[in-house]
Amino acid sequence: MAIRRFIPYPDKRLRTVCTPVEAITDQVARIWQDMLDSMYAMPGVGLGANQIGENLRLAVVDCSDTHDQPVRMANPKVLHSSAKLRAHEEGSPNLAGVWVKMERPRAVTVEYMNEAGDIIERDFVGLWATSVQHQIDHLNGKMFFDHLGPVKRKMLLVKAAKLAKRKG
Repeated sequence: MAIRRFIPYPDKRLRTVCTPVEAITDQVARIWQDMLDSMYAMPGVGLGANQIGENLRLAVVDCSDTHDQPVRMANPKVLHSSAKLRAHEEGSPNLAGVWVKMERPRAVTVEYMNEAGDIIERDFVGLWATSVQHQIDHLNGKMFFDHLGPVKRKMLLVKAAKLAKRKG
């Protein structure tokens, strides 16, 4: 379909809780495809709809080595999280060039509406779990750096601003 532009932080759309999806329509299918095209072009392992300017509770993830196992989710929510944590470097195309090592639950059970309109529960582990949680944060108007303490968060945002100035 189309590779879409990523909304740059601090655009307020990234801080807005996304609207639930009532049904899987042709428009939703097109947005999902645009999200996948944009994610694969990045390259990345997940994307929330608001990252490309769509205020809908839609997310895609594909953490497969071959990038051919996309999961399309509408209204995803975490039902259960493991107590065991997993560390991983996280970043966002909305705040390009900065990454931070974070810990999130190693496994999650997520409920979502799939492309057929069915409500399903699925377990995600490892990088898949990290990506799903990261995308759900986006849909809730949160960025990955919101999980950092104030000093680390400020350092990361200052670094991102410097990188953006050099590019612009």
